Amino acid sequence: MSEFNRENLLKTLENRFLRHMYRHPNLTWQEVLNKLESNEKALETIFNMEETGGEPDLVARFKDDNPFIYVDCSKESPSGRRSLCYDRRAWEERKEYKPQGTAMDLARELGIKMLDDAEYRKLQTIEPFDLKTSSWVVTPSRIRELGGAIFCDRRYDTVFTYHNGADSYYAARGFRGYISL
Repeated sequence: MSEFNRENLLKTLENRFLRHMYRHPNLTWQEVLNKLESNEKALETIFNMEETGGEPDLVARFKDDNPFIYVDCSKESPSGRRSLCYDRRAWEERKEYKPQGTAMDLARELGIKMLDDAEYRKLQTIEPFDLKTSSWVVTPSRIRELGGAIFCDRRYDTVFTYHNGADSYYAARGFRGYISL
């Protein structure tokens, strides 16, 4: 990452951190900055999250006791991660009109972990997300073995989990992820 991109990213993260203090109470920007500056690989991953429309922000108490987890907090599913089928197997099995790629492959390329159903629901307790879009979530193997995959969204002030063929893809469906520092 260039020095210009690094400085812009840190400024963006600081501004987002200060605008959304309820996502990370009891933490200071200096604590976070120290963590970020000591982990260049994580900073590059967060840059990738930002570049694909994730609007990553620190979400304290998101997972375990680690207060330093960056999660995609874009209001809608990240715009640069949509129109993807679930995984490589689904992509390979699709006969016609293959999408550009898969959610699982892109998550791996970006260096993030895709949210599972429980993590998605936990994120939704912080504020409403995906009011117009939906997001693939990690699918249990028993569902995936049968050709399906699950996704979530929020409608009518309720979080829903749905199913679809893993090979399906839609312009309004992407995925959310996270990285621990």
